[in-house]
Amino acid sequence: MDLRRRPPKPPVTNNNNSNGSFRSYQPRTSEDDHRRRATTIAPPPKASDALPLPLYLTNAVFFTLFFSVAYYLLHRWRDKIRYNTPLHVVTITELGAIIALIASFIYLLGFFGIDFVQSFISRASGDAWDLADTIDDDDHRLVTCSPPTPIVSVAKLPNPEPIVTESLPEEDEEIVKSVIDGVIPSYSLESRLGDCKRAASIRREALQRVTGRSIEGLPLDGFDYESILGQCCEMPVGYIQIPVGIAGPLLLDGYEYSVPMATTEGCLVASTNRGCKAMFISGGATSTVLKDGMTRAPVVRFASARRASELKFFLENPENFDTLAVVFNRSSRFARLQSVKCTIAGKNAYVRFCCSTGDAMGMNMVSKGVQNVLEYLTDDFPDMDVIGISGNFCSDKKPAAVNWIEGRGKSVVCEAVIRGEIVNKVLKTSVAALVELNMLKNLAGSAVAGSLGGFNAHASNIVSAVFIATGQDPAQNVESSQCITMMEAINDGKDIHISVTMPSIEVGTVGGGTQLASQSACLNLLGVKGASTESPGMNARRLATIVAGAVLAGELSLMSAIAAGQLVRSHMKYNRSSRDISGATTTTTTTT
Repeated sequence: MDLRRRPPKPPVTNNNNSNGSFRSYQPRTSEDDHRRRATTIAPPPKASDALPLPLYLTNAVFFTLFFSVAYYLLHRWRDKIRYNTPLHVVTITELGAIIALIASFIYLLGFFGIDFVQSFISRASGDAWDLADTIDDDDHRLVTCSPPTPIVSVAKLPNPEPIVTESLPEEDEEIVKSVIDGVIPSYSLESRLGDCKRAASIRREALQRVTGRSIEGLPLDGFDYESILGQCCEMPVGYIQIPVGIAGPLLLDGYEYSVPMATTEGCLVASTNRGCKAMFISGGATSTVLKDGMTRAPVVRFASARRASELKFFLENPENFDTLAVVFNRSSRFARLQSVKCTIAGKNAYVRFCCSTGDAMGMNMVSKGVQNVLEYLTDDFPDMDVIGISGNFCSDKKPAAVNWIEGRGKSVVCEAVIRGEIVNKVLKTSVAALVELNMLKNLAGSAVAGSLGGFNAHASNIVSAVFIATGQDPAQNVESSQCITMMEAINDGKDIHISVTMPSIEVGTVGGGTQLASQSACLNLLGVKGASTESPGMNARRLATIVAGAVLAGELSLMSAIAAGQLVRSHMKYNRSSRDISGATTTTTTTT
């Protein structure tokens, strides 16, 4: 082991500022860095260092020895009992086996105390070998809200990129050092400084110094950090750039839409655009919103299953619905309770509330309404114990049969008839090939895989791209992408009828990320920005139909590419980078 004595720490001087809490910044020299690296890489002494073999090999040897000799001795003693041989009469081989059993048992017993032995050795080494202090303060202080606990050793990633340190004003430099030292919590910078961009810049610089890793390729300028404060993201250090492509025009319900898609997957926009073209030439698509209601399902517990059943009967009694609706609807002028369903699991009750939410996606709205009802129910059910406002019977951001069957958000069906000549000329395949592929892939194949709402080719691709572009919650792509794609030959097999049924598209045009400038611009492009002035909820429902229409176009095009054997060739052409980025400072890898 190469253990080195701890070099003396340089003296720390304090600035005579108003609070006297900031340390003056001492730039490191190359000699200091070399000494720091030398002491950092020295491993702490371990009890296992005294073993002649690596620890895992030693453990394997003694484990094998213990069980082997134990088996041997039990086998021998069984024979002695069978042939009436005294057990105390042992051969030399049996004596050696007994000694090996005792030795291996002692080792294994000591093995479980090796952490204690190792910690004892480290403590007994004294101040002269104090490895905990060989790491400089600014290497183990994290950007957290409280002073961190000391770290004995820090593993560094090999060959870090050089950090490009920004030239900060003296005042900001002092704040950076205070964040690194844990004096100022990183999360409080916005409230302390009153300048969100300045806070992001200081947090970014502190992050680079603490981690020793550069984030130069992550842009800082050109973003309105005030717009996300208390709404979209906490403790920002920059923003991610995702290209936005346009597919269309999508001819849907007699209107043309240019669909924005934010994605890093090559071929996706081009493929969806081809599907839009085929649909446009064939007369477009039509859509229908089957249901519009957001859900929330709290879980409550009683002392008995009978008592939980009484709550179920009360909530599902039509005579009580109007009273519950009045209590629920107090949460918002747009919230309107539609239904209440309750299921029982033992003495636990899961109550699924469903309500309309206007043009908002509505999770916060429905949660407030549920809270009102739960408080009201305590009068009749004082023994009800509310375990959680969400009991996963909603079900949010998880694949669930309840969403697939009952729906959540907007339930939409979208359909189109594509003429046979368009299938041949634009999609480069045939009606018969598409119908057969859809049956074997999207229906039978998904059934073989045990899919839950995944009876489609790639609905989630389009849903995710449109969600990111329009400021929706990307995590709700999980249930929003539940889709079944149907294809049927019509008109004596000359044309094809294609449809997508999506029971749980969760979108909104107000609130959350929809208020950011870029996402708001994409909503404006679709003509669904903000709340509808004609009818509450109209913009959100129209956005849901646009999502379904784009999915229909994407399904049509991808299935055609697979049927025609063009999938691999197109991805090799449009989804493979030819740039040599091995020497670039910042690299980006895209996996599809």
